[in-house]
Amino acid sequence: MAIAKVQLRQCVLALICVCFSSLAMAGGSASEKLTAFLQTVVTLKSQFEQTVLSPQGEIIEQAQGQFILERPGKFRWDYLSPYPQEIVADGTRIWFYDVDLEQVTVKSQQEALTDTPATLLSGEMLPEEKYQVRDVDSSDGFSWVELTPKDAESNFQTVRLAFDRTGLRQMVMQDSFDQYTRLIFSDVHENIVLDEVIFQFVTPDGVDVVGDVNQ
Repeated sequence: MAIAKVQLRQCVLALICVCFSSLAMAGGSASEKLTAFLQTVVTLKSQFEQTVLSPQGEIIEQAQGQFILERPGKFRWDYLSPYPQEIVADGTRIWFYDVDLEQVTVKSQQEALTDTPATLLSGEMLPEEKYQVRDVDSSDGFSWVELTPKDAESNFQTVRLAFDRTGLRQMVMQDSFDQYTRLIFSDVHENIVLDEVIFQFVTPDGVDVVGDVNQ
């Protein structure tokens, strides 16, 4: 169960790192706003609510927390409820800290985020290079854009992003098992000054550490 939690959240955090945006900096379609983000947003901080749904629409998991990003390649994902967990990427490694298990798992960031949209974090490529990108019609008042991997072996099928007049408000990911992860964002702040210590994980005393610690 702990491994499944890490794998799911690792995939979701990678997607979020790419997908935050603000309509204040760009007009036009949702896909144009996504491209504008990749070219202009350097830092970001937001609250989130996450719901994981089965293929039948049943709720599997719900969680809340805070997400912080600094491009390229640094982010922090703090789950606050229903149980605490920290995921910290320092640009080289990702640290997964499960508070209940008193265990930290360390992985190479490049290897951990392979086959995820986190490769867009560098800003060296446009979404169209690896994804089919299209705007989606909707009557819910949001502007939706859908990303579909061109690689048939990808770990996820589609990601849909919803924008309103102030910024990104929802993300829905369909994974290879037909589960859906929906994230609702609030209190979003872009291009703010962040202290570098935010992305420096310090292992608590008495906690087991597994993985590429000395990479």
